[in-house]
Amino acid sequence: MKRTHIFIDGSNLYHNLKKIGLQNISFRELIKLLNNDSSTKIFYYNASLDISFNQEKYWNQQKFFDSLKKIPNFNLVLCKLRKHKRKNGFIFDIKGDDVNLAIDLVSEAYEDNYDTATIVSGDEDFVPAIKKVQKLGKTVINAYFKSSSSASLKKICDNSIYLNKELEKIITARHCHKDHTGENIINL
Repeated sequence: MKRTHIFIDGSNLYHNLKKIGLQNISFRELIKLLNNDSSTKIFYYNASLDISFNQEKYWNQQKFFDSLKKIPNFNLVLCKLRKHKRKNGFIFDIKGDDVNLAIDLVSEAYEDNYDTATIVSGDEDFVPAIKKVQKLGKTVINAYFKSSSSASLKKICDNSIYLNKELEKIITARHCHKDHTGENIINL
């Protein structure tokens, strides 16, 4: 049996789902799409929102994080949120998510904890880490969105999953079934 780890850039996932209008996808559906194996280990990288900026969004995100922690083999890796003041307000960015993902990708490979890694991101900064784990005999799959995809990331990976197309199939199939529970919805 192939052992799989999934590494998710949470901000990349959320913003791309929002961009294509699919924020109501459930993590159960996403994990099944990425790998149907129940022994899959999942790493999710994100940062807590600023409670002083919007309390409702902050508490909705905390509720979402709590639901994710209930998923078997799920690892929530919280990074730092940095706020920058601009003339017309504030902008926020997450610090440490990419480096934590790369460290986990490489260290889990060196510890021989997986055979296949799926990276949900479009960031080509992961290319050196991917090359390193491939030298260890690991297979790497890139799950990407059209709007944030790096050609060099897709090229270096052993395989890829075009998420826009695959998630549309899930939504279409969901409309055909009435038993969807909608738990762990990505809807902040």
